[in-house]
This record gives sequence, structure tokens and C-alpha cells, in this order.
Amino acid sequence: MSITQQQADDIGNRFRYHPPTGGKAAKHEAVREACLKAAIELSNLCPESRELSMAISHLDLAMMAGNAAIARHAERTD
Repeated sequence: MSITQQQADDIGNRFRYHPPTGGKAAKHEAVREACLKAAIELSNLCPESRELSMAISHLDLAMMAGNAAIARHAERTD
């Protein structure tokens, strides 16, 4: 079974390096800062636990996904 051209393009986009251009570097930093603030707030509010560790890990994943969205997709026009 072979993949479609659209699937190949999507895979290429996922694994290609996307250097920050324009205002993307600032957006990457804003995503990191927002996730950092949330992680600190959760750490202050929640007791040390498996659930806190999971929440922090999910924030880490959210940060990576947010930054991937910025890197991989064209700027919004709105």
C-alpha cells in the first residue's frame, strides 16, 4: 500500500525543520511562558502526586504541540 501525495506532504511537513520567521520566535516564547506560568501555578496549588506529575507532563506536551502549530502552519490572516 502506498501513501497519497497529501499524506507524503503532511509527513514531510511534520518532520522538516521550520526556522522561525517574522513574529514566530516571539509566539514560540509566548507559548513557553504561558505553559511555564501554568506549571508553576499548578505546582503551588496541587500536592505532590502522580496527578500533578501528569498535569505537568501534559503541559509539556501542550507546549510542544503549540510550538509545532506555530512552526508548521502559515500565519493566520485574521
